[in-house]
Amino acid sequence: MTTKKISPPPYDEDALPAYAPMEWTLKEIRSAIPPRLFERHTGRALLYLARDIVVASAFWALATRIDPFAARSDVQDLLTPGGAQILKWSLWMVYWWFQGLQFTGLWVIGHECGHSAFSPHTLLNDTIGFILHSALFTPFFSWKYSHHRHHSNHASMERDEVYVPKTRSDLGIPQDVHDESIYDEILGDTPIYTMFMLIQQQLLAFPAYLFFNVSGQKHYPKWTNHFDPASIIFTKAQKNAVIMSNIGLLSMIAILYAASQIFSFADVVKFYGVPWLLVTHWFILITYLHHTDPTLPHYRGPEWNFQRGAAATVDRPVLGWQGRYFLHDVAHFHVIHHFFPMLPWYHGEEATQYLKEFIGPHYAWSDKPIFSALWDSYNRCQFVEDEGNVLFYRDRKGHAVRRPAEKKEKSS
Repeated sequence: MTTKKISPPPYDEDALPAYAPMEWTLKEIRSAIPPRLFERHTGRALLYLARDIVVASAFWALATRIDPFAARSDVQDLLTPGGAQILKWSLWMVYWWFQGLQFTGLWVIGHECGHSAFSPHTLLNDTIGFILHSALFTPFFSWKYSHHRHHSNHASMERDEVYVPKTRSDLGIPQDVHDESIYDEILGDTPIYTMFMLIQQQLLAFPAYLFFNVSGQKHYPKWTNHFDPASIIFTKAQKNAVIMSNIGLLSMIAILYAASQIFSFADVVKFYGVPWLLVTHWFILITYLHHTDPTLPHYRGPEWNFQRGAAATVDRPVLGWQGRYFLHDVAHFHVIHHFFPMLPWYHGEEATQYLKEFIGPHYAWSDKPIFSALWDSYNRCQFVEDEGNVLFYRDRKGHAVRRPAEKKEKSS
């Protein structure tokens, strides 16, 4: 007996769920959240920082025992030399996984400092943020300024700083496509090539953004970057802070060079380099998936406002308990962070419950497995249209999963 394959129904744009942007003001949304959740407690934040430093130090100390342990004669005799090597590198991979997460947690605290969510004291925020981000090769003040502009203009096609979608014309796709094979010619990739591009994104996207404005605003000059004090990203008043950020990175390069001379280049790579690379991976994965999903809108012109842009992001329970403990809920409760960046991360869970209750269907959440979500979003979020003020990503066939509601329609 053979089973007849059932073909999916033909794509019909008019049958897609309609989306109508929210109408509430930011003041109305804020009034739904208890004022106590906006209070910043310096002592509590310092305890989180101390915990992270202690845990990272413990991981580091344990890692110093890996090579000597695997080289012990009794271990070699029990496992054979080849087995001891497998054990050694297995233990290093465990270290890299957890230290990469812990380094990312320290980066997240630096990010909170940049938003002044760590403490009500500006000098303390800037000092801790500068040290943490410099230690993890992020230009603290430079990125802080562009990141604030991202928050202030999120999901605006004209003004957002990062993860700005490509348009149909950017990719050279004709306006009227009568044969879907045209999409394949322009957007079609083999799974192997797609995987290669994803790995490249995960490891190089953040440096590429800092150095070359990759995925940033297309109307910026060609050589826009985060290291030139005269860059269009910064104001004249921010020039000295940008220079200070550069000094922080140069100092870190000097420290790592000295460490490689005292110990070895291999030791620097094993103890610091690989975990740092994983910071880049986790940071890009989390932020990409926060802002890239076929169900999330982007806006042009009069349809954009701050609160609509803030709602155009999605919470994801990345890595379960590990994401909550090591990453300080940065992925679990990101939507509330876009509405109120100065709200402390340790109040994010409770504040999110109030936000969900108030904005209802405009709150976005997904529990799709994280690497499956990464693959789907990378393949399904290809471009948006050149025209229209409420936009949704289209996939490699030019299909969307939502459409803007007509004026008299409500979201479905």
